[in-house]
Amino acid sequence: MGVHRVTSDVAKAYAARERVLGSGISVLGIAAENAATLDKGLAEKCGEIAAELIPHSPGYAGKLMLVTARLFWAIAGVEEKEAKVIPLEDLEREIESLKKALE
Repeated sequence: MGVHRVTSDVAKAYAARERVLGSGISVLGIAAENAATLDKGLAEKCGEIAAELIPHSPGYAGKLMLVTARLFWAIAGVEEKEAKVIPLEDLEREIESLKKALE
C-alpha cells in the first residue's frame, strides 16, 4: 500500500475542510449531549457555528447543519439568524474557542 500524501492545493483545501467539519460536528455533539444544561449564550454560539458550517458541508450534512442551528437557536431563545460565510481558518478558531468553553 504506501503512504498517501496531500500535495496539491486542491487536496490540501479538501483535507482542511474535512478537518474543520469533523471538529465542528464533534463539538456540536458535545454541546448536544449537554443541551439541557447549556448556557443560553453557548447555545446561541453553537447555532452560529452550525450555520457557518453549512457552506462547507456537502449534501445531507449541510441540510442537517441548518436543522442543528435552528435547534440550538431555539434552545437559546433567539431568532434564526442569517449565516455568514467565513474562511475555514476563522471557523476553525471559533470551533476551538467553543470547545474550550464547553469543557
